[in-house]
Amino acid sequence: MESKLPNSTAGTTKIVPLAFPKGAQKLCALCQKRAFLQCNGCRVTFYCDDTHQREDWDGIHSRICQSLITAGSSILNTFQPTDRNEAQLKKMELIKLCRLVAQNKMCEGKHQGALPAAQFCLRLSAEIHGPSTVQMVPAYLLLADVNLGVGNLAVVSGLLSQAEWAVLKSPDCGASVRHQLHRSLGRLHTATGNLDAALFHFANDIYFASEELGPDSTAACSGYFLMAAVFVRQKKMAVARSMYAEVARIWHALLAELVQRFIGKEPEVMSEFDEPQPAEVDSMLRAILDFEHADARKDPARVALVNHALAMLWFLGRDFSKARGFCCAALLACESRSNHDLSDAVRHLMELMQTDAGHNSFTSPVSSQSH
Repeated sequence: MESKLPNSTAGTTKIVPLAFPKGAQKLCALCQKRAFLQCNGCRVTFYCDDTHQREDWDGIHSRICQSLITAGSSILNTFQPTDRNEAQLKKMELIKLCRLVAQNKMCEGKHQGALPAAQFCLRLSAEIHGPSTVQMVPAYLLLADVNLGVGNLAVVSGLLSQAEWAVLKSPDCGASVRHQLHRSLGRLHTATGNLDAALFHFANDIYFASEELGPDSTAACSGYFLMAAVFVRQKKMAVARSMYAEVARIWHALLAELVQRFIGKEPEVMSEFDEPQPAEVDSMLRAILDFEHADARKDPARVALVNHALAMLWFLGRDFSKARGFCCAALLACESRSNHDLSDAVRHLMELMQTDAGHNSFTSPVSSQSH
């Protein structure tokens, strides 16, 4: 019996047990339970029911179904080394695609939809690198972050334990992997309310990110932001305020540099701006603004700085309406402190938007959000 998915080119066929070697049991791509359906497209993906097929199709399978035909596990068993190498390279490409899809869905707040891509990323990583290897850590962390967004904390804890064990067995593991592991552990402890443990891991996150990329890197900056949010929960507002100030300073300086390079027509600026996701930067800066507005000791200079940073962010995103709104807010804050240096920079940005309003050479990298 064959079923078709809406708007898809693939469907499923019920598994015939006699069609497979004796003792071989096919497992669902999503839940790893016994499978009863086989994808008609790639013929190497199986499901326990139609619901998991639809979730996988929407999550990642529609993007990779045809590619799996040439990257199936049977190719890896061939006696031809060139075929094995080709299959390995294809799987590496699929891992990159799955990671990108999962990260984009998480940025959109669609954590449930990101699960199939993250799960398949882990599965392919295990096939290439083997279980409990340090190369598996990025896949463990990706799936842990997705499950954290869904609220599956027990699953997150198990995945991070496996990642920790892999790192412990690899004393030469790089700082980049260690900072990402500590960040995920910090997020887990924040979610469970163990705030002291969260601070410990975020401090290590910042240390390793600074060692790898520098103290003013965006990776370290994200660590400062996460740590500040924990201090807010602990009612340690003075410490949180200083950390938020550091986040604002770093992002303001980076965005100012990007704007100058953008004006200078450097085409690579926009591709660099895709990492980290602009939506995450927007979220961080808005959170700092909310903190300042709720703080009795509100600092107009910092309010102006953050608004100017947001204006530059949306200028680079080619949303001039939002950029002008943040410029106006920045100017109001500047006037209360007579900050002429920053007000001149804000006015210059507004002038750039006036002369560039009809320019459509660049596609916005910033996902639209309401202000």
